[in-house]
Amino acid sequence: MDAARPNIILINCDDLGYGDLGCYGSTRNRTPAVDRMAAEGVRFTDFYMASPVCSPSRGAMMTGCYPNRIGFDLFDGLPVLFPGQSKGLNPEERTVAALLRARGYRTALIGKWHCGDQPPFLPTNHGFEYYFGLPYSNDMGRQARPGERNWIGRFEKALDVSYGNGDDPATWDYPPLPLMRGEEIIQQQPDQAALTERYVSECVSFIRDHKSEPFFLYFAQMYVHLPIYTPESFLKRSRNGRYGAAVEHVDWTVAVILDELKRQGLDRNTLVIFTSDNGSRVRGEGGSNDPLRGTKGTCWEGGQRLPMIARWPGRIPAGGTCGAVCTSMDFLPTFVKLAGGTVPTDRAIDGRDISALLQDPGAPSPHEAFYYFHAGNLHAVRKGEWKLHVCVGRDRELVDACELYNLADDIGETTDLADRHPEIVSELAARAEVIRRDLGDRRLGVEGSGRRPQGVHLPNKPLALYDPSYPYFAGEYDLADGG
Repeated sequence: MDAARPNIILINCDDLGYGDLGCYGSTRNRTPAVDRMAAEGVRFTDFYMASPVCSPSRGAMMTGCYPNRIGFDLFDGLPVLFPGQSKGLNPEERTVAALLRARGYRTALIGKWHCGDQPPFLPTNHGFEYYFGLPYSNDMGRQARPGERNWIGRFEKALDVSYGNGDDPATWDYPPLPLMRGEEIIQQQPDQAALTERYVSECVSFIRDHKSEPFFLYFAQMYVHLPIYTPESFLKRSRNGRYGAAVEHVDWTVAVILDELKRQGLDRNTLVIFTSDNGSRVRGEGGSNDPLRGTKGTCWEGGQRLPMIARWPGRIPAGGTCGAVCTSMDFLPTFVKLAGGTVPTDRAIDGRDISALLQDPGAPSPHEAFYYFHAGNLHAVRKGEWKLHVCVGRDRELVDACELYNLADDIGETTDLADRHPEIVSELAARAEVIRRDLGDRRLGVEGSGRRPQGVHLPNKPLALYDPSYPYFAGEYDLADGG
């Protein structure tokens, strides 16, 4: 094992909110392993994902770029990728996995991908030697859906793929949920309550198989995206229903991975990062973005400010808290630097190296500003403690805005200070204009000179279609929750 090149494990949850962990203030969910990670490492308070929804968020994290820059802002007019669409992460993009693999790292993705399910877009064509998991969200299988929850019927005109279930959108359903190993489907409609334990077993096997060489393991959790299926043992002891059971199951996975690193003698040469792809939906039982305003799918802080914990014994000081603005896009340049490599110079990369923050949580942020984009629209700009919303609302109901918040004093974005600080409004509005010229703004019809093309693969087709003769574990999942 090369001590100069640390192993890197990135644990990314799905829809886990800022207030869902004990070390971020939760009193509803028990998270002793993640809390111990924070006590043994550094906890970030102002960490952002580049999008409040999953496909753009994950594409940005893999490439170190804002979703707009890589054409990952909308997909046939939809906010995320759907099964069988012709769109995906352009094979010309360089992911963190590909760059680390070029440095001699063994690379694996265990869990959710959601950057395209057509052959050129699969993880094995984006730098991952090994893949085991779901190519998109766990609610994109055959599932009990009342008519008003049928996204396929709602978006039927936008989808560029047929699921082969007739012409009546009310009868449409997603194809069977495919569990993949590499580029092959090994099971359709798997038992979701058992899937996380299968994921952890794959993670442990990968660590053991490559303990003598540097590795990058991206563990993309299924939880706490709806529908939530958990083992009965976690549900029985949860104080917070299914949601709490899922959070505590996530915590168990962290305990297993940290234990395995110690058992294999890898603990002091492995950087472990824990985070989430966007905020909680905070709908129904259990989720929390407290004390932040907003939810998944919004550019209020609750949609994009997420937990992030970094642990690396002997290299990261224990018990630190970092309040510097940093982002998931920073992982690519940071990991590549730690591996002794360099980021591509033939294209714009929006992420910045935050290795200094890992070793000194009091170091300044490498970002002059952070930009909140959703579905190709610029919603807000943050510089230092100030955040200016330039539009508010959802989807087609977006309207111009000029709302200024001081996030140091008002983390919940409750008091608009625009009238009191016109000079700050002017400065942030000017930054908004500059970034629009670079990355575009669909709402205003601004194209953006710095955008790169989205990946397109034709002809496209779903990975699987329903076959009544197939021995499904669940022909149709019985929980109707989704989104």
